[in-house]
Amino acid sequence: MTKENRHRKMDDRTTYLEHFKVTEDNLKELTALALSKGGDFADLYFEHTIYNEISMRDGEVNSGGSHIDYGMGIRVLKGEKTGYAYTESTEWEDMRRAAMNAAMIADSPSGTDPGYAFSDGLLKDRTPGKHYWSVASLEKFGARQRLPLLKRLGDRISESDERVIKVLAKIADSFSTIMMYNSLGQLTFDSRPLTSVTASAIFQDKSGNTETNSASRSFRMGFDLLSASLIDEVADDTVKGIDERFSAIRPKGGEMPVVMGSGGSGILLHEAIGHAFEADFIRKKQSIFSEQFGKMICNPAINVVDDGTLAYNRGSVNVDDEGVPGQKTYMVRSGRLESFLHDRISAAHFKTAPTGNGRRESFRFPPIPRMRSTYMENSGCNPEDIIAEVRHGIYVDDFSNGQVKIGEGDFTFYVKSGKLIENGKLTAPIKDINIIGNGPKALSDIVAVGNDLKIDNGAWVCGKDQSCVVTCGIPTVLVKSLTVGGNA
Repeated sequence: MTKENRHRKMDDRTTYLEHFKVTEDNLKELTALALSKGGDFADLYFEHTIYNEISMRDGEVNSGGSHIDYGMGIRVLKGEKTGYAYTESTEWEDMRRAAMNAAMIADSPSGTDPGYAFSDGLLKDRTPGKHYWSVASLEKFGARQRLPLLKRLGDRISESDERVIKVLAKIADSFSTIMMYNSLGQLTFDSRPLTSVTASAIFQDKSGNTETNSASRSFRMGFDLLSASLIDEVADDTVKGIDERFSAIRPKGGEMPVVMGSGGSGILLHEAIGHAFEADFIRKKQSIFSEQFGKMICNPAINVVDDGTLAYNRGSVNVDDEGVPGQKTYMVRSGRLESFLHDRISAAHFKTAPTGNGRRESFRFPPIPRMRSTYMENSGCNPEDIIAEVRHGIYVDDFSNGQVKIGEGDFTFYVKSGKLIENGKLTAPIKDINIIGNGPKALSDIVAVGNDLKIDNGAWVCGKDQSCVVTCGIPTVLVKSLTVGGNA
């Protein structure tokens, strides 16, 4: 490390410590208190987040606001027990009380010896990368700068189609200052911008039939994200395909091949497969993949990745919420199950390195294994050739309202839009159908993978007891058989 880099690192440490009004001696004393009941590991998580939001309905501002979230949480691990406490203050007595509460919770009866120790010895690179930073500070841009962009978004949607009867446009942003310290003596920190643009519209034809559509973009950027071109892109996506929505039919259901379009179809990969790779489910043997490590589970052309390193991506992390550097993790490589998604607890259990997947909603929650940006890498097939392989089936490219059973892997997804495939060609638009299947089986039934990977940069949120921002993506893929719930 050069002298200049050492100086910059010291300046960063000082900046974050002063921001939360603590010293390194305070941090050491708090972890000692947290471990005073015999805990094995303790960590501290400090957060200061500023949120802003303004929305416009039918050309008029209908809501807006700003709020601040500030506090810190303390986690203690003892055997298989976790103690967690938080405070919305960084006053010494409040933090001390939280540390003792966490220690006592972890010391409650029924804890067992886990048979492992907490160490970062298996981490190959402890130096966080920079996957996002803000060029334009959010604090300098208020409603005056946002309103012209909101108006442009709403006007462009309204003027694009005479059937538009309602438009809602919203710009939301946040900036989080994060600092973490643990009983291994590691101090890490991060500053996380996040800006989102969303729009939704209701359309009504002359017969009184209505359809809805929405679009969004979200990145770890500041106000520099909000260009006229991005606003126009969101507006165009909000009205895209609405003619087909009005003319769409509900097809006959049954077992058939399904081609999943690139981009947003990756939500099925996230929900039906990705959750089953999260190592807390593996550790508790609640996942269908619990005994599959190292085995071939799908076509050798398939690589499935959970990635925290995509530049400016909504799901990226310079460091996760346990201070572990963000990284690119191959869950499946060449068809073989290569890695689960680990936080510190599961990594210690399996005697491997954490993968940077320890994430939390805020300082009020302990970290658990969570996805970041989950996608399937490209293979060599042209999307047109994949569709041409199907004699009778469906093509889908927009899902919602999915339900998944993590243990069994069974899923049901509602299809918002798609098309029939007849004799290798896309024909009539379809809607109001469900896709029903089993995640591991669907993965093993993928027989073709396209060369058109698209990351969907919408405002995705994943819920697993607590919410985390994520993204997903997939190239065009062909699943040889899924159940389609349509007309009898």
